[in-house]
Parts: sequence; structure tokens; C-alpha cells
Amino acid sequence: MALLAILLSSLVTAALAPLVVRVSRRGASFSLSLVPLSLTVWLASLVPEALSGTPPSFHVPWVPELGVALSLRADGLSLLMALLITGMGTLIVLYAGAYLQDSPRLGSFLGWLLLFMASMLGLVLADNALFLFACWELTTVSSFFLIGHDSEKEDARQAALRALMVTALGGQALLLGLLLMGWVAGTLTLSEMHTAGPALREGPLSLAILLLVLGGAFTKSAQVPFHFWLPSAMAAPTPASAYLHAATMVKAGVYLLARLSPVLGGTPAWKAALVTVGLVTMVGGALLSFGHTDLKRVLAYATVSVLGTLVLLLGLGTPGAAQALGVFLTAHALYKGALFLVAGAVDHSAGTRELPRLGGLRKAMPFTASAAGLAALSMAGLPPLFGFIGKELVYGASRHAPGGWGLAVGTGLGFALLVGTAARVGLSPFLGPRSEAGRDVHEASPVLWGPPLALAVCGGVLGLAPGWAGPLLAGAARAISGPEGEHLELTLWHGLTPELGWSAASLALGGAVYALREPLRRTLAALRMDRWGPSHLYTLSLSGLRRLADFVTGRLQNGSLYRYTFITVTAVAGLLALPLVLRMGIPEGMKRTLHLHEAAVLALLVLATGLAVKTRSVLTALMALSVVGLTESFVYVLLGAPDLALTQVVVQTLTVILFALIFSRFPVQPSGGRSRLRDAALSLTAGGLISWALLHASAAPPQTRLAEAYTARSASEAHGRNVVNTILVDFRALDTMGETTVLATASLGVYLLFRPSRRRRQA
Repeated sequence: MALLAILLSSLVTAALAPLVVRVSRRGASFSLSLVPLSLTVWLASLVPEALSGTPPSFHVPWVPELGVALSLRADGLSLLMALLITGMGTLIVLYAGAYLQDSPRLGSFLGWLLLFMASMLGLVLADNALFLFACWELTTVSSFFLIGHDSEKEDARQAALRALMVTALGGQALLLGLLLMGWVAGTLTLSEMHTAGPALREGPLSLAILLLVLGGAFTKSAQVPFHFWLPSAMAAPTPASAYLHAATMVKAGVYLLARLSPVLGGTPAWKAALVTVGLVTMVGGALLSFGHTDLKRVLAYATVSVLGTLVLLLGLGTPGAAQALGVFLTAHALYKGALFLVAGAVDHSAGTRELPRLGGLRKAMPFTASAAGLAALSMAGLPPLFGFIGKELVYGASRHAPGGWGLAVGTGLGFALLVGTAARVGLSPFLGPRSEAGRDVHEASPVLWGPPLALAVCGGVLGLAPGWAGPLLAGAARAISGPEGEHLELTLWHGLTPELGWSAASLALGGAVYALREPLRRTLAALRMDRWGPSHLYTLSLSGLRRLADFVTGRLQNGSLYRYTFITVTAVAGLLALPLVLRMGIPEGMKRTLHLHEAAVLALLVLATGLAVKTRSVLTALMALSVVGLTESFVYVLLGAPDLALTQVVVQTLTVILFALIFSRFPVQPSGGRSRLRDAALSLTAGGLISWALLHASAAPPQTRLAEAYTARSASEAHGRNVVNTILVDFRALDTMGETTVLATASLGVYLLFRPSRRRRQA
């Protein structure tokens, strides 16, 4: 129950956030931050139980026939992510109250932010695949509103739409992949899928499942070529950028791959895809960061690089890689969250985030500079900070993997570029002479420099005493790679090792990259990747989709009722034709001798239909159609359904009256001979195919016990012996009410359409 209470309390807080801001705007963020703080303490108290081998769990069936349930489970990996979500959430909510204190939409922002926190908690604690997907999509929706918070700005709206389009498309692929996994494994419970691991990895659907799951994870975690949405999402307010794009949302794809690694991992396709995409993303993201001068965009590309590193580690699939994943993920959340918040504080005080306009702010903003310096040093991987331990573990995992030296070279290049990026964002705005933009700068309020300084200090404390987080990180590694990943010994000093040499080399190369940052920026700007990269392809695709929609709409929806009817009937006939051609002939169960009275009714139907088509008189056509409808009601009487016959009589009478009213007001233009022949051919084809389909459907043996259930329950529960009536007014009463509402609304529309206007009555 503890896990359910944690989830429900976060949801309730999100719903109450706008009201809290309205009641007490000044103290709202402090009051709301107490909830994620309490959840952090509560989750921390679950760590011993989670690491004991019997993780706390909660299970309530929802739709057991489909395997859908509210299932929650908190093992080491889930708790690590949940603690990052709530711990960071506490600081972000505090920070947001000061950063957006003058915004009229502070309440809605905090509401969406806390809803996002609740969605992420549900995602990482979920033990049911469909519940995980529901939370996955809820993070997509809430992030859309957070990115587009400044809705009056065009770039914010476009960035929100871009993030929604890319991640939602990946979400649909993920849904199909999870459903296929559940079908193959025979369960949608994630903790039980390991028993079907061989079937999921080696079965005929294994490649399709892998590609679909990777599609969802890669789009969410901004892997190449889907990385372009993340930098553009920097249009969001800084608190959202720090929370979503440094510590939580972009880690959702990494978490998904880590969670499914014991089930899908280890295959050649898994390793090839994750190692290749991860390495390209790591190096490419770090390199692209030098092509920009906006602080948040530079940090966004650096985040893309780190996400590639995490995916690369999952592709290696070794216990050492699983251990490095947990450590590096935690270190990144601490230093990158701090740097994003520093960027917001600098922008808040200096009025700009452009690096060329910033410099010498250390004296005016000493606390902010301290937070930036500590976070940047951790990002660069300098001891004694936690980022140094994470970098060494990544080097070790790469070196001991197959083809390790090649991977080590690639990771070394990526880390060297990140060192240069760390110097750009964490040191250059505060060192050197004071720039023009920093003349009147003063230190931000404590609520703006306190959270980033707290995160940066946490990175230093964990670097000096890594054993404090060791058991939880070992539990996370065990959830990914099994018992082998549990033996994790975190120490600051491992001796003179090859990993230490690689770290020193990356620092030296990173310094050279920082010195050459301007030539590198000009080179990347000259490449004009915005004109041929994935972002441009997305723009072209969206533009092409709009042009296609305009073309189709202009051709198919031009206001002609005749064209609408013609296209609809043609489509129905086409869809029915193929399956029925494969089943030629009339079903045996439908063949019988036609009686004389039945032949007479059939002849009357044919004659009335022919008259309705042949005549050029509207009144005659209406009368002929009424004969067709009344004859159909007589067929229902012959088949033993007098209630349907009465319904048909009422509907047919109303239809004739309605048509008579319409055609009395609008002129009717009879079609030409060629059009009549075409329409007749189409009508005969569609009618024949529909009749053929009904014959086959009626002859097929029933595959459901629904009819027996309705028959047995009609008298006892609905107190009626007419099964059709009880279905309409009892078992499916809401459907009937909806249909009645639709008819009433349509009738009201017809009445308003033909009612004389006030001006006409006065005339």
C-alpha cells in the first residue's frame, strides 16, 4: 500500500497545485515542495526492504481477462530512479516559485510539473506493461504543456509540438512492442517476463519486438537521429528544462531499456543497435554542443551525449557496464540539474544566456559561481567529485567489453568533448573580465542559487563518500544484470589504472578542445546542419504531410454530398470485395427453397427499387422508397421480429417526411445518363457485396456465449422476456441514450436550419 499511497499523494498534489498558488502565491512553492520531500524520505525508508530480495509491491487487477492491472514494484533500479525524481522535484518546485514569481500561470506550471513527477513515479514503479505505457504517455502530455508554457511565443509552441510528435510516435511503437511481448510471454507483468526470455529473444517475433521497443526508447531519450527535439525543447522555462531534460523524462527511455535488458538483452541485434546508436549519439551530441552559444542549448546537446553513453553501456550488457550505468546516471542528474538551474539564475540576473555576452560574473554571483564550478568539475570528471568515479567506471566497462580499446577511444573522444563543454558552461561565464551584460548583475535570490548549489555539493559528498550510495547502486545493477552486478565497490582511488590514464588524457584533450572552441564553432556553423540534418527532415516531412492533407481534402471533401456518398460506398465495396472473392458461393446453411409469399415480397422490393431509380419525379421516388422500407418491415414480420418491424415502420415514415421537407426547399438536378449508369453499377456492386457478407456472417457458427448470457439474464436481472428490448434499455442503456441524444441533436439542427429567420418573419 505504501507504493500506491506515494503515487496517489503525488497525483493529488498536482491537482491541488493551482488552488494552493491562488490561496497563497508567495508560500505556494515552499508548501508544495514539502510533498516531494516527504516522498523522498518515504522512498528512502523502503531501500532496505527493496535490497533484501523481496521488493515491496502492490497489485490490484483491473481487467484480468486482458492482463491489465495496477501493479507496482520497487526494486533497486526503480527506487534509484524514484529517489532522483522526488529529490530533484523538491528542489525544482522551490526554484520554480522564485523563477516564475511574476508569471500569471505559475499555478498551472506547478500543476503540470507535479503531474509530470507523478507520471514519472508511476513509470518507474510500474510492474505492468500497459500501466507503464499509460504513465509513459502521461509524461509526454504533461511535458508538452511544460515546454509550451510560454504559449504566446512561436518557438515555444513549435518546440512543444515537435517534442510531442516525436515522442508520441515512438510511444505508439512502444505500445505495439509491449503488446507483442505480452502475447509471446503470456503475461504483461514485467517481473514475470524473464521466464519467457528465450522466446522473446529468439522467437519469430523477437526482431519486431526489439525494433518497436527501441523506437520508443530512442525517441524518448533523444538518440540519433531523433535527438533534434531535445535542444529545441529549451524553449521551456528553466525549471522544466532542468527537471525534464536533465534528470527525469529523457532518462525514461534509458530506464525502459535497463528494465527490459534481462528479457531482451544479450542478443547480437541488441548489442549492435545500442552500441552503435549510443556511441554515435555520445560523440555527435558532444560535438554539436560547440555549434551553439545559448547556455541551455549547449547543455541540451551535452545531455544528448550523456544519454548516448548510458545507451552504450546497456548495449555492452556486462555487470561492469550495469554498475557504471547507475553511477554515471546519478552523477549526471546531479551536475546537469545544477548547471541548468545555474543557467536560469544567470539569465534571471543578467538577462541573457548567450555565452559571448557573459563573463566575469564570479564576484557579482559568488554562490551561483560556486555551484557552477563544482557541477562543471564533476561533469569534466575531476576528483574528488562523483562524476570522476562515474567516468572511470564507464572507461572500465568499455575497455573490458569485446572490442574494448575501440570503444574506449570512442568514449574518450566523447568525454574529451564534454570536458570542453563543461568549461564553456560552468567556467567561462564566471571567469575573466566582466562583460558588458554583467555590469549591473547581482546575486540571485537564495531560492535561485540554493538548489543548484545543493545538487553540486551532493556530487562532491558522494565523491568523497561513495559508499553511502553503494548499496542502492548495487541493487540497481543487480536489477539490470542479475546477481553478478551486485558486487559493487565504490572508491575514489583505484590506483594507477588504465582508466586513470584515459581520464587524464580526456582532460588534456578537453582542454585543447576548449582552447579551439571558436574555430570549432565556426566550422560547425559553416556546415549548416539545420539545412540537411534530422531536424530539417522533420520539417520537410511535416510540410509534406500538410500539402498531402490539403490535396486530399481538396479532392475528397469539396462540399459535394454526391462525392462523399460515392467515395464512401466505393471504399466499402472495395474493402468487402477481397475477402468475399476468396469465399465464393453461397454458404450451405443459407440455401433453401423460396416460398411463394417470400418471392412476392422480393419482387415488390425489386420493383419499388427500380422505380425509385428510374423515375425523375422526386415525389414518386420518395413514395417508391417508402414502399421499399415498408416491405422490409414485412420481411421482419416473416422472420419473427415484429418489434423490429414496428421500429422500421416508424423510422421509414420519419425518413420520408424528412426527405419531403428537404426536397421541397432545395432544387433537385437529375444526373445524366452516363452518371446514372455508373451509379447503378456501383449501387448493385455494393449492395451485392453487402448481401453476400451478411449471408456469410449469418451462416458462420457463433463464437461467443454472449447470446446465451443475454437470454439467461434478461428475465432475472432486466425483468423482461424480449431480449432485444432489454439489451437496448438495460444492458446497453448508455449506448441507447447516446444514440437518442445524437438523433435529438440532429433533429434540432434540422429545425434550426429550416426555421424562418426573424428578419424573414418581420419582412
